[in-house]
Amino acid sequence: MQKIKTDQNSPANPTSLKTGLTKQEYENAPKNITEDSSQKSTGKIICEHVFTFFNFLNVVIAFFIVLTGSYRNLMFMGVVISNTVIGLWQELHSRKILSRLAIISQAHFQVLRDSEIVTIASDEIALNDLLILEQGNQVPVDGVLVSGACQVNESALTGESDDIDKSVGDPITSGSFVTAGKCMMQVENVGERTFMYSIMQQAKRSRRFPSQLRDSLNQIIHFCTLFLIPTGILLFVKMYFFSHTTWQQAVLSSSASMIGMIPEGLVILTSVALFVSVSKLAMQEVLVQELYCIETLARVSTLCLDKTGTITTGNMKVDDLIPMSDMDKDQCIQSLGLLYHSLDDENATAKAIRAYAPAIKNGSKADNIFPFSSRTKFSGAVFGDTTWIAGAYSFVFEKQDPEVTKKINSYADQGKRVLVLARGPKLTKLEKGNYELIALIVIEDEIRPDAKRILEYFRSQDVNLKVISGDAPTTVAALAKRAGVSGKAVDMAVWAKGHPENQGLAELMEECNVFGRVTPEQKKAMVLALKEKGQTVAMTGDGVNDVLALKEADCSIAMGSGTQAARSVASVILLKDQFDALPSILLEGRRVINNIQRTASLFLVKTLFSFGLSMLTLFWLARYPFEPIQLTLVSFLGVGLPSFVLTLEPNHARVSGNFLLNVLSKAIPGALTVIFMVVLTALLQTPLRMDAQTFSTVCTWAAGFNALWVLFYISQPLSWMRKALIITMTVAFFLAMIFLPKLYSVVFLTLPQYLYVAAMGIAIPLILKGLFKLNWKKVLNSRIFTREGWKKG
Repeated sequence: MQKIKTDQNSPANPTSLKTGLTKQEYENAPKNITEDSSQKSTGKIICEHVFTFFNFLNVVIAFFIVLTGSYRNLMFMGVVISNTVIGLWQELHSRKILSRLAIISQAHFQVLRDSEIVTIASDEIALNDLLILEQGNQVPVDGVLVSGACQVNESALTGESDDIDKSVGDPITSGSFVTAGKCMMQVENVGERTFMYSIMQQAKRSRRFPSQLRDSLNQIIHFCTLFLIPTGILLFVKMYFFSHTTWQQAVLSSSASMIGMIPEGLVILTSVALFVSVSKLAMQEVLVQELYCIETLARVSTLCLDKTGTITTGNMKVDDLIPMSDMDKDQCIQSLGLLYHSLDDENATAKAIRAYAPAIKNGSKADNIFPFSSRTKFSGAVFGDTTWIAGAYSFVFEKQDPEVTKKINSYADQGKRVLVLARGPKLTKLEKGNYELIALIVIEDEIRPDAKRILEYFRSQDVNLKVISGDAPTTVAALAKRAGVSGKAVDMAVWAKGHPENQGLAELMEECNVFGRVTPEQKKAMVLALKEKGQTVAMTGDGVNDVLALKEADCSIAMGSGTQAARSVASVILLKDQFDALPSILLEGRRVINNIQRTASLFLVKTLFSFGLSMLTLFWLARYPFEPIQLTLVSFLGVGLPSFVLTLEPNHARVSGNFLLNVLSKAIPGALTVIFMVVLTALLQTPLRMDAQTFSTVCTWAAGFNALWVLFYISQPLSWMRKALIITMTVAFFLAMIFLPKLYSVVFLTLPQYLYVAAMGIAIPLILKGLFKLNWKKVLNSRIFTREGWKKG
């Protein structure tokens, strides 16, 4: 590969390699601007919150209620509007915060303009710009290489993970990653004309992050959608044509049934809870790029840690250089400096060696360079008839001296990395061989001061920890031990020789925790093996060699100082490399899941009893027990307002079980209790001399008592705030029923009827207590959740 050259293989309209674009040329050129699909427009956010299926259905129901002239029954629209406004405001507020962080984390590049190298954001790149690329960059535009040389990985575009050599005149496609070298490229396509744009648009549409929460909500919505409209129509037909009620009463009853079955606000409430978490994390300089990954990290069972940048700070220093030939130490340092100051490698190892071995004044120019590749694990440069090589001993030398290996292992046991400096003849291709060993270079990693504490926390939460690195196994094991992860490291280079196509990798991952000499392809295979075993996998990383694994993980976490390639595929970016922020993400996920799980039960009580009562009305009851205004009262005080309060409070309990199973097991007792009380009241309607309005009033008392007691049971353990919430809702319900009877379409009762209501108030908590003791999870598991379609929820 050539070091630097330019030739006639240039673009159709070549830009001067001395000056780059002039100011006027830049102003007239098209820019690399595309629609940011990761950030929704204001119009799209408004449309998503306003024009929903349930909002449309509520408006249609409201229209028919208006025709009846019973305007008080339109109060449910107040809940609809407030839910929409709250959800809309919260998402717009979160977008503002995330936009600020996105600007901070945006990739920046160097270009040559007016004879000066300037740093710009990717959307400021212009057509015909001279773009400087180096290791770790994800190429943002299409172009032709006009100076220098590099290796690129086009796996994101082609699926092939091999590094491809690029020299002057070769095309470089947007979306590929620079894995080695440094070069200058003239931009030929920008914005929506780039190859990456079309690929990214398709990838964003097809990539789907796992989420029990999202999938469970979709199943609830699917159920409601399937039964809601047909049930409402059948109720109207039954009451108007067969029960001979007025069309107005038929409309009100069928509307009440449909309103009751709509889990009003549940989806918006979930979004609000997630956006609140995203905003909180943003305050800690954590950029969440995928909303539901917060939930995923809370459920994670295995955390894969790339050593560099996570357990270690990513900073290195040369601890010592040990001559292994007739050259003295100073001569070795000079040769090392000559090699590394000729290379364009910008990884942490190269930077540490350059700091240790300064450049030689008037030193020789390299005739050819071989940049470092995470696949080959070494680099080199040709000077005249000599090739200087540096890299991992087992990767550089075909035959290894046991004494040298023993010496290297002694340093590795201390958690230090050892590279070799070797000398060989003039080479045209760098590969493993039998070279002259010149020196050992001992390099030390800096351990993060908080690494041990953070990893101990995850271990205490039953999260399996896997330390994965491309370094020597003994080095990785020593560093992992210092960070609190024990166990002998597996040498994946050796293991791979006896296990073609990664056979037995899943079993190996279950048995061992520390892995060394891991290639990027093996990292990806490790993540996939864990997922095949049913593990929820999170992966941390900061380099190009982590990209393949990060893309496959259920939740991927990149360091802000890491490569653009790693940041672009991660679902979470720690902008300040604050590894100690991971527990905060986990706790936010727990808060969302546990609180939504609790409040979803409140919503589903109403949905389930409304569906049950609708069925009873179709086949037995003369009319539906409620009017819309009555359900609005019960929903607002027993479900809507409490759910918002409970969703936003702290809740760091461990997440366990299936989300939908947990929700239904708590909702079914409340729904059955209301249905039982309505049936009992219907049977006692004649003895207690209840007319239709009285019957509806008594049922409203029952539904209200039930909602408040369900709130009591799911709020356990009771904090002072939860106690205050329950007392406030209870007082408000009694005041509404007693002092606002006309507004809520209820009537005053006779003494026997009030005694019956009091008896219900005593019986309902006892019935609920008994029903909550039953093992509903076992029943649901055996009857429903074993069926295909419910398994993933």
